[in-house]
This record gives sequence, structure tokens and C-alpha cells, in this order.
Amino acid sequence: MIDASQPRDLTTLIKAYDVRGVVPEELNAEVARAIGAALADIVILPEHDEAKGRPTVVIGRDMRASGPELVAAFAAGLGMRGVDAVLIGLCSTDGLYHASGVLEMPGAMFTASHNPAQYNGIKLCRAGARPVSEISGLAEVRDLTARYLDGGISVAAIRGTVTEREMLRGYAEFLRGLVDLSGIRPLRVVVDAGNGMGGHTVPAVLEDGAGLPKLPLEIIPLYFELDGTFPNHEANPLEPANLRDLQAAVVAHGADIGIAFDGDADRCFVIDEHGEPVSPSAITALVGLREVERERAEGRVPTIIYNLITSQVVPDLIKAAGGRTVRTRVGHSFIKAQMAEHNAVFGGEHSAHYYFRDFFFADTGMLAAMHVLSALGATEAPLSHLAEAYSPYSASGEINSRVADVAAVRARVVRAFVDDVVAGPVTIDELDGVTISHWDEQPRWWFNLRASNTEPLLRLNVEAAERDVMERVRDEVLALVRSDDAAGSPA
Repeated sequence: MIDASQPRDLTTLIKAYDVRGVVPEELNAEVARAIGAALADIVILPEHDEAKGRPTVVIGRDMRASGPELVAAFAAGLGMRGVDAVLIGLCSTDGLYHASGVLEMPGAMFTASHNPAQYNGIKLCRAGARPVSEISGLAEVRDLTARYLDGGISVAAIRGTVTEREMLRGYAEFLRGLVDLSGIRPLRVVVDAGNGMGGHTVPAVLEDGAGLPKLPLEIIPLYFELDGTFPNHEANPLEPANLRDLQAAVVAHGADIGIAFDGDADRCFVIDEHGEPVSPSAITALVGLREVERERAEGRVPTIIYNLITSQVVPDLIKAAGGRTVRTRVGHSFIKAQMAEHNAVFGGEHSAHYYFRDFFFADTGMLAAMHVLSALGATEAPLSHLAEAYSPYSASGEINSRVADVAAVRARVVRAFVDDVVAGPVTIDELDGVTISHWDEQPRWWFNLRASNTEPLLRLNVEAAERDVMERVRDEVLALVRSDDAAGSPA
């Protein structure tokens, strides 16, 4: 019997949207086995349709050395509760979503994304790549995992089996069916995989590594060797330092474009021919307009999702092109929920996560990269000129400040800009933190100030139609945030 009197605390491991922790101190074979059993009991078995055969979970993993042992233990936990496992081996996170979608099976991806080498984790989804989060079962999985670790796992009368299946070629074919690159002009493309899963998927999708026909792309690989110790740089392209090698390589090779993937290759970052980053907001606008044009040609009015610190250029251009837009909180769970609710064709985030209705409403860095390659390959103009149309405004980027009292600092900023009317008439909303906007008046600007969920930080994002206005608003807000009585300082 399970003793549930004092289950251990797993909140730092099994979080709101995924599992992530240090190996083996937090995540090891014993814990992975218990998570597998708990997932079976909380999500898989209660939702299983007997008419579809035996309950089965598809499992993939990234290149981290701890992956094989954790996958085997997780599959064993599923098996103890009577659930089968299909192992697809090395894959990107969007490769796992593809498998979950086409096989109509719940899925588990073993990855810690861009986290350092000592970490691993699990991203879980229902059949069709629908997410499992804290509000849709993960909290209950966490509680039952703790009880299983403390009291043991009972074994089902019929144990589950483990089989293997190859899915890489199918993944590549599926993506090529969504964006046809065969007719574009030849492009020279430098790709930095950061020793992550892009080194596995790029040869299959953009080259002929999976046996598909060659495309008019010359791929120049950077750090394609799969190595979970990340010997060259962190697999987190959101940090500017991790883009420097790619930027230099693009210029050195005279390339048309550079693409960087994170560790599990579900995000992509784009570099122009001069070695300059193209903002994720610009990519969201570019891809969003392509999807709007396609949907409108088929007689549909499409919806595009964007989060509230994405550039104003996204709703401006999408609405002008005849699409609808929905603004969401920051975070992939909110984007995915809104994608499904509105049957949105596409969604983008400032963090370079891109979501597609035709990819099970899930995020995929590879498909976003293919859209950019298609757009670039359809014109003789260089990427810098193409991106310029999608970057008309000036943005601060995210600026973090460590403060003693988050609520007090936020209240002071609101009082200054709203109650004391230092900026004239403004609008204010509290969808995620506080957003104060002067966009309907001249000069046009807005800023968002929101608290970190895990640290005493305030995160500031400012955008304006002109750079000098952005800098003025940025400095005014930071002066309020970091004033002496707020004990504020850069994070």
C-alpha cells in the first residue's frame, strides 16, 4: 500500500509546464520510473479509448548522456501500470510533437532544452501534441509521483511492452509538405546547432540525410556534433554571446542567412547577411503574413496569436492584411491554449517559439526556419532588406531590475505614468504585469513591466515609433524602478 501521509516535495522538479532538474540529484532512474507510472494513472489510462487498442506513449530524447537511462526507467514505469511505450530515439522536441500528432499517442520528450549539461527533463503531451500542464494534470502527476516514490508502485496484471520506431524521415516529409522549398533561388545557409538536436534534424529536413531530394540550399554546419556537454557554447540563442560564432561565420562565408537552434531545436533564431540578428517579432510578422495570405486565398479570415511584449508591428501588419490578432500573456502554455481556442493558423513569441495550426498547434523551430527560407528564396533582395519592412519600430529588449519590493515599485511606476500624468493620456491593462501605452497619441510608445515568477525581479520592455522616444521612456521607467528608496539595481 502507498503511504501518502508525508509525500516528498517535488515542486522544484515537476514544474508548471514540464519536468526539469539536475541529474542525478533531482532526476534519476527511480524518479523517472515513478513519473512514468504516475502519468499512466493520472493522464493515460483515464483518457484512453479502448477502441483504439492498448494505451501507448511515444517517447523521444535529446543528446544528453543521461537520456537513455531515464527513458528506459520512464518506459518501465509506464509498463508497470499496463501502458505500452514506443521509443523513437534521438529527436527534436518538435519531432516528438510530430510523432504524437501523426500517431495520435500521448508523448514524452526527454530534454532540458537550453539548460546546462547537468540537467535533464521531460516535456509531456496528450495525443495530438496537446500539452500537459499544472492545470491539466501535471500537478496530480507530481503528487502521485511523490507517493509512488515513498510507497512503491503496484504492478498491473498485464504489463506494458516497449518497442522502437523510426520517425525522422516521416518528420522531414511532413515539414516539406507544409513548405515547398524546391523552387526557391539557391541560398547559402549557415546553421549553428549548438551541439543540440538541430545537428540531427537539419540534415534530414534541409539536406538529403533522410533520403529526400536535395533542395537548392548549401548548408554550412556549425557544431552539428551531438554533445550534451555543449563544448562550444550554451545551446541558448536568446543570449547574444551564443550567437557570435554564427554571426562571424555568416559574414566569413558570404552566406545569405544564418539560423541558430536551441538544444532541443524547438526554437530558431535568424541572422541576416551582415551578421545582424533579425528579431523574433520580425519573424512573427513575416511568417504571420505568409499564413494570412494563404488563408485569405482560400476564403478564410485567419487568426494570428502574439504575446504582449511582441512588437506592435505584428498586429499592425496582420490587421492591415485582413487577419485577426489575439494578444496573450507571456508563456508557451498561454499561446498554445489561445491557438486551440481560436483555431489560430500561427502564433509567435519574443522568445522565438513559433506555433502552427498545421503542426498540431505546437511549436516548431524548423518549420519557422523553412518559412523564412521560402520568403528569402522567393526574392532577389537580401534578408536585411526583407527584414527591414518588419522592423519599423525601436525596442529596448528585456531589461531586468532586482528590487526589494516588487509591488511597491510597480505601484510607483503606475502612479507616475497614470495618476500623475507625466506622459499625457495613456491606456493601461494588467493582462500580464502592467502595460502602459501611448500608442494612440504622438509620440507613440508603450512599455510592459512584469514580475518574475521565481525571483525578485521586474522585467521591462519598451517600444516606440522613434528610437529617441524609446530611450526616453526606457530611462524614465528605469529611474523610477531603480530609485534609491526602491533599492533597485540591474539584475
